[in-house]
Amino acid sequence: MSTSNSPRRISRRAVLKAAAALPLVTIWTRPARAAEFTYKLATGQSLNQPINARLKEAVDRIREASSGRLEIRFFPASQLGSDTDLLSQTRSGAVELLNISGSVLSTVIPLAAITNLGFAFSGYDQVWRGVDGDLGKLIRAQIDKSGYVSVSKAADNGFRQITSATKPIKAPEDLRGYRIRVPVSPMFTSLFQTLGANPTSINFNELYTAL
Repeated sequence: MSTSNSPRRISRRAVLKAAAALPLVTIWTRPARAAEFTYKLATGQSLNQPINARLKEAVDRIREASSGRLEIRFFPASQLGSDTDLLSQTRSGAVELLNISGSVLSTVIPLAAITNLGFAFSGYDQVWRGVDGDLGKLIRAQIDKSGYVSVSKAADNGFRQITSATKPIKAPEDLRGYRIRVPVSPMFTSLFQTLGANPTSINFNELYTAL
């Protein structure tokens, strides 16, 4: 999201902060009317990802809580372009809200890739102590300096596993000479090169064609 000091940005942040604080109670809707504010929320994740289900719930609740004044149009599964495209669109203002992995965000904010450092975390307890604590504050500070506005909490996209159609990958030596797709991220490219593989950076929406 742009960090310009426009009334539009101030209104958006205030409304979203208020909506996020709503209690989990039944919300009665008022008669529908034309939205006063309309924003786009985009993601590159596929439709069956849990994060998309939660984002859709959030969008619906915000619409109801604002009595239709704030409408957030949801575009999952790279409908508006690849992850790389969406970063550019968010910076230009064509898309106001974006859910994206730190690995892809690192192409413009290098520190955002730190949570994707191979074997840095032994389990979720360590992950959340880091991203909800000082490490998360450090990353968000860098994001906010870059022309975007970050949310206060990171979403869970799961520990990474390796999917292979030709053989099981159980040890680093199984990756030697292996061609593998990785997100468009210097961190992942470097990691798999170190493990002896031949990584290729491909946006998720181009993955199936590449396979």
